[in-house]
Amino acid sequence: MNERCYIAGAGEFVESVLPADDDYIIAADGGYTALTSRGIVPDLVVGDFDSLGDIPDHPNVVQSPVEKDETDMMLAVKEGLDRGCRLFTINGGLGGRLDQTFANIQILAYLAENEAFGTLLGLDTCIIAIKGGEVELSVDTTKGKRISVFSHGEKAEGVTLKGFKYPLENATVTNTYPIGTSNEFTDEDAVISVENGTLIIMWETGS
Repeated sequence: MNERCYIAGAGEFVESVLPADDDYIIAADGGYTALTSRGIVPDLVVGDFDSLGDIPDHPNVVQSPVEKDETDMMLAVKEGLDRGCRLFTINGGLGGRLDQTFANIQILAYLAENEAFGTLLGLDTCIIAIKGGEVELSVDTTKGKRISVFSHGEKAEGVTLKGFKYPLENATVTNTYPIGTSNEFTDEDAVISVENGTLIIMWETGS
């Protein structure tokens, strides 16, 4: 059983983050081209294939109708969860249509609510979600970059930010007041924690 799942979408693709040997690899519709053009054969292909155009010639395909409740990316995530995966890397899920980007951010919260963890990658951005927990970000990759923290639900309570230009201690962050926007990493490891609720955390990865 694979613990890690790597999902490719049709959006901005980060060349430096490719699947590991033990990843379960899923292509979400147009993500099939993103993978195969780089010589990577996915374990599973999921989607309605409106972006890809045709059903790919692959032994493991899950085709969905065009008119459906879930996005192709959500279907891919559910397939990964059904196979026991708990650590998700989603490459190619940012850029393009704003509604699809927002949907993919919601998927991170869905993973957090289902005791899993997802990382959503774009060319200059990394996004994660945590629910009632803590995450530490190394200064080696974040120093001098900006970060923003948002409440996914009505409010997130007990929010603490350490290692930032603008720290917080046991604060309440709501989804109607963007107090966590455009913070900055400092010269130490950063720690973000929340006692109740879900946080969406996004930071710069480019130079």
